Amino acid sequence: MRPVKTEQQGRPAASDELESRTPELAEGRRRSVARRRHRLVRRALLIADLVGLVSAFAVAELFLGASRTPWDNRLGERSEILVFLASLPIWIGLAKLYGLYGQDEERTDHSTADDFIPVLHMVTLGLWLFVAGAWLTNLAQPEVPKLLLFWALSVLLVASGRALARRACRRSSDYIQNTLVVGAGEVGRLIARKLGQHPEYGLNLVGFVAVDADAGADLPVLGPPERLLELVQRLHVERVVLTPTDEPIANAVAVVHRLKNLNVQIDIVPHMFEVIGPGVDIHTIEGVALLGLPPTRLPRASMLIKRTVDTVLAALGLVLLAPFFAYAAWRIRRESPGPVLFRQTRLGLNMREITMLKFRTMAVGADEDIHRRYIQTIMNRQAAPESHGLYKLERADEITPFGRWLRQTSLDELPQLFNVLRGDMSFVGPRPCLAYETEQFEPHHFERFNVMPGLTGLWQVTARARSTFREALEMDVAYARGWSLGLDLWLLARTPYQLLRRTGTT
Repeated sequence: MRPVKTEQQGRPAASDELESRTPELAEGRRRSVARRRHRLVRRALLIADLVGLVSAFAVAELFLGASRTPWDNRLGERSEILVFLASLPIWIGLAKLYGLYGQDEERTDHSTADDFIPVLHMVTLGLWLFVAGAWLTNLAQPEVPKLLLFWALSVLLVASGRALARRACRRSSDYIQNTLVVGAGEVGRLIARKLGQHPEYGLNLVGFVAVDADAGADLPVLGPPERLLELVQRLHVERVVLTPTDEPIANAVAVVHRLKNLNVQIDIVPHMFEVIGPGVDIHTIEGVALLGLPPTRLPRASMLIKRTVDTVLAALGLVLLAPFFAYAAWRIRRESPGPVLFRQTRLGLNMREITMLKFRTMAVGADEDIHRRYIQTIMNRQAAPESHGLYKLERADEITPFGRWLRQTSLDELPQLFNVLRGDMSFVGPRPCLAYETEQFEPHHFERFNVMPGLTGLWQVTARARSTFREALEMDVAYARGWSLGLDLWLLARTPYQLLRRTGTT
């Protein structure tokens, strides 16, 4: 975990004595630094959107030219440019309406993949408004090919520009947020470890706030909860994570309101976080907030949509990857005698047994009991993440050279496209587990069997090489509870990036 930073982050090294004598100055200084990330990212994304839209329009004009139909407008070919430039504030307003400028401060893991669907909606709606405005004013009559080209380029360039803008922002000191974790118990240390493993979140973990001064393992305990507000102002903290603790904060509601007044981002880990998934619904009864937990089983319509997408993508993938399948079969048989495919019985939807296929990466006759004992070891709550990745038991003497490369790139799992095509698996879902792994399950872990297992999933994309076995199970359950088509598209969009990133580090 990263140590406390002050001057290196661009934070003001304020004098405690001066601030104690002039509280108004201290408060103003706090407000000036509290939302630096928000201002930085918002402006960068705004510029990226404008550049993307203007570039898409310029390319469409360059290749297809202004419309020259018999009913062309009276201002000629320049009219479309004028109408488009005049409509830019509307495009930006739509982007703000879709929440495209406010998520990066609130959500630590927000990425351009999360923006893709809102960007698609924004560009589509903006294009319709542009066409409607041009038609009503008779200032321009753009042709359909040009509109389609502009639409496709806008989605591509705006999304790409946002990715580059976020990358540039993460290199700025203004992106870093000093962060305190309230509560140094098991949950507090878990949150701190997870945040420390993701430098892309831009969170500088300052320390814990807790009663027990020796509770922190890797970070210092800076003081008891009574000093929270003082520490926030003195250390220029911009994010506070409140975790369940046995020592409740006195006047907790008043403290939270005070933190809000200081422009601090507050993240609250609920007491029953194990049962709350991403699909939780917040509703009220006469102003009292309630968390609604939806059932984990997918409706039939959703299952039909998911199955249709899986079938089309699997069939297309098998056709395109046929040459690689032939090459892999040749290499596997050349390096080790035995079958090309490794077949193993796993548990699928509703714990039904399926035969999962993979490219064989090990010599024939490897001992399965070794893996069973390994699973029992990593199921422990105190087990640390393995350096080579979860489920990847190191057995170098039994892995073939080509098999090692297949494992590093995860290409050994490509034959599971056949499992997807025949309905045993989905593209996105929990990892298909072995029957003996369920011996280590807690009751709520069985909810993962309410959805079909998949080639990729929540834990593979977010924390494959950094999570323990139990944490991976919790993410599988979270996926089952919060499934949506948008979540599947988001995970599919992020999977190639994670594979390339992991391959580059092996």
